[in-house]
Amino acid sequence: MAERSFAAEVQELRLGAGEEFRGEGILAVTKALLQSGVAYVGGYQGAPISHLMDVLGDAQDILSELGIYFENSASEATAGAMLGASVHYPLRGAVTFKSTVGFNVASDALANLASGGVRGGALVIIGEDYGEGSSIMQERTHAFAMKSQMWLLDPRPNLTAIVDMVEKGFELSEASNTPVILELRLRSCHLHGSFIAKDNRRPSMTVREAVENPERDLSRIVLPPMNFAHEQEKLNKRWPAAVKYIKDNQLNEFVKEKDADFGIILQGGLFNNVNRALELLGLSDAFGDSQVPLYIMNVTYPVVDDEVVRFCEGKRAVLLVEEGQPDYIEQNIQAILRRNDATAKLHGKDLLPVAGEYTPAAVTKGVHAFIAKYAPHLIADRQAPVVTLPHDDPRSPFAPRIKPELVQGRPPGFCTGCPERPIFAALTLAQREVGEHYVSADIGCHLFSINPPFNIGATTMGYGLGSAAASALNGSGAMSRPIAVMGDGGFWHNGLTSGVGNAVFNENDQLLVIVDNNYSAATGGQDVLSSKGESRNRSLKHPIEKAVRGVGVKWARTMTNTFKVDEMRDLFKEALTTPEKGPKVIVAQSECTLNRMRREKPAMAKAIKDGKRVVRERFGVDPDTCTGDHSCIRISGCPSLTITDNPDPLRKDPIATVTSSCVGCGLCGENAHAAALCPSFYRTEIISNPTRWDRTKQWFRTRWIGFLQRGIERRLEGISA
Repeated sequence: MAERSFAAEVQELRLGAGEEFRGEGILAVTKALLQSGVAYVGGYQGAPISHLMDVLGDAQDILSELGIYFENSASEATAGAMLGASVHYPLRGAVTFKSTVGFNVASDALANLASGGVRGGALVIIGEDYGEGSSIMQERTHAFAMKSQMWLLDPRPNLTAIVDMVEKGFELSEASNTPVILELRLRSCHLHGSFIAKDNRRPSMTVREAVENPERDLSRIVLPPMNFAHEQEKLNKRWPAAVKYIKDNQLNEFVKEKDADFGIILQGGLFNNVNRALELLGLSDAFGDSQVPLYIMNVTYPVVDDEVVRFCEGKRAVLLVEEGQPDYIEQNIQAILRRNDATAKLHGKDLLPVAGEYTPAAVTKGVHAFIAKYAPHLIADRQAPVVTLPHDDPRSPFAPRIKPELVQGRPPGFCTGCPERPIFAALTLAQREVGEHYVSADIGCHLFSINPPFNIGATTMGYGLGSAAASALNGSGAMSRPIAVMGDGGFWHNGLTSGVGNAVFNENDQLLVIVDNNYSAATGGQDVLSSKGESRNRSLKHPIEKAVRGVGVKWARTMTNTFKVDEMRDLFKEALTTPEKGPKVIVAQSECTLNRMRREKPAMAKAIKDGKRVVRERFGVDPDTCTGDHSCIRISGCPSLTITDNPDPLRKDPIATVTSSCVGCGLCGENAHAAALCPSFYRTEIISNPTRWDRTKQWFRTRWIGFLQRGIERRLEGISA
């Protein structure tokens, strides 16, 4: 179950020519694919384009009507290799995945694709999440475009511009026989707007028609000597064809290019931020009517020499707004200007941050410095935007308001009720008895274990690479063995072969913990091979333990309820002390609570509305029993388990308490039992639409408890007397 359903929104994809499409950026991209006559689509989910895969999945009926093939690819490499269908056939294909991490996985397939070239249009839609919104290493997709010579589109954050670039991307690919990358920044994926739709197009050739008419061209296969010819073809044929198409179709935009002797060159994806900076300086309006000449690079690779020279002609200076590092475009434009004896001075990273996201504040500072240097009269009568003030100026929004040491940062952690929290609570308890072990972490929700209160995990090397990252620490005769962690999503993505298979082959004496929460949860709750649900279009319910035994693992256990902390602890102790050689695998299995609640909450709300009896469990802490030791918090970290004032006037230490965000998972009580802590936790039931029997039981319990309390009160009165 994906975190969001687009079942209603996908009906907008049926709009025809002249109708107004309103919706999210991801939906607009899907509509553009349908309007472009795409024949097949695939990809691997991952923020910020997870929802594109979800939209395509929910639009399966519409895709089938048009004869379009769609699949959830096993990995980015699988998706990249899919585009091989466009090498010999006039099939338009598109794949999608997350930025540099996706390209890292898919780079082998895409490098071969770019070498041999394509006949049908091939589009790689990248969700670029460089900067503050990212959860990955800070790198740029631009490097891959340059390395393999794939054209890179970076459209303005505007639905009309994005849709146009999808359609033009296919045409550019076919005109130059080169795969094209469409880069969508995080906010572009999820912005809302409108555009005028066109009719959906059935592909000129469907996948079925292609497979029934096999074609083959030896010159397109990457094998000597043709691979050497491909390099020459890239430079002498494909590049000129791409430049011609870009210029003829005006993919890059010029705004008032001759109105001043200075100007700004910018990546298309940064247009909104640059325009906002100019608006704050009084040099543009909200609709982009800039008074400063702009060259908007909706195509950031290849850089078109003629257009750069044309824009810089007669200008004293230009500012290049290029997000991230290295400064690939700045180096390229510097070379073009010097090669053509241009006199314009190029500014870029000298006025703008060398690294980091180009937020509106960062761009405004750089643009303000550039305008102040070359046209100070334009801003002389205006008060500078407060974001340009030094951070020690009290008027700056970034000025510190309180002392930094007074602000306690809260590390990111597991959701309330997450079934992965008890795994690391159990491992913490096990290590108290068998000693500390080296732990290799992995990409996914379980990576939060590196933070307090668990502080478990030393490295994270890539999705599904937790086991491989611990493989070198296979110390012969060592007193302890390394522990590796990966999720079920990472396991099916990469971990089965690169991790488990590798450990079996090399007789690696490690313990691998596979966190099986039924979904590829960190990417939005999509199904994987081992998911337990039902699917019309996918084959599910393939056990992970069966898969690892299939490649040779002999010691494998599946724990079907991770909330049984004492059993999890004992299983860890057994796995870490068993004399059996070779890799040990624990499949820790419990459904992702977020996905479970997405399914159960609507059903529960409906049942309550229909008058049916519904029971919800909640946990609490007895304030009279709690000692204020807080050990329960230190081995849990649950957001709903916190502290409150001590009701006993003779004690000052705050006690533990459970807030109303509790989902009734019971981990706090399980931890207390497994760690032999105080028995202060209690379980209660909240009953909606109680039956007559429920009310009768409640009546008897209330009176019995009241009777017992009166006896205590009488004794206390005697003592006080």
